[in-house]
Amino acid sequence: MLDTPDENGNRQTYLGNQWHFAMSRMIVACRAYGLRPIDGPFGDFSDPEGYLAVARAFAALGGEGKWAIHPSQIALANEVFSPGEAEVDRAQRIILAMDEAEAEGKGAVSLDGKMIDAASIKQAQVVLEKVKQINKQAV
Repeated sequence: MLDTPDENGNRQTYLGNQWHFAMSRMIVACRAYGLRPIDGPFGDFSDPEGYLAVARAFAALGGEGKWAIHPSQIALANEVFSPGEAEVDRAQRIILAMDEAEAEGKGAVSLDGKMIDAASIKQAQVVLEKVKQINKQAV
């Protein structure tokens, strides 16, 4: 099982496990109804690596959060589901680059040697909206 270490403390890190289908279906259903997909609890709060493994797998599928049933899990959830400083900086630079390109009549532009297009803008907007929501909650 993905979240259970063996007797030596080693953990399987492949992303295929028996819960991926169910998580994927839940995420798709949430998106279809305008809901935000949040994963349920991870019961072994003495296993932070297990929590992180499951949370990262859920995030890779498009999940937006995970329950924290113990205070020690709050920071772990924030680590996985909150955009980091570099991600926020890149999102801001994408929006700025596209605004400049639009002002020049261009439909696409490169940033750091990679093409930025409508999909890049949408992803950047999602990151910045998430930051805005987090900052609202912190007030």
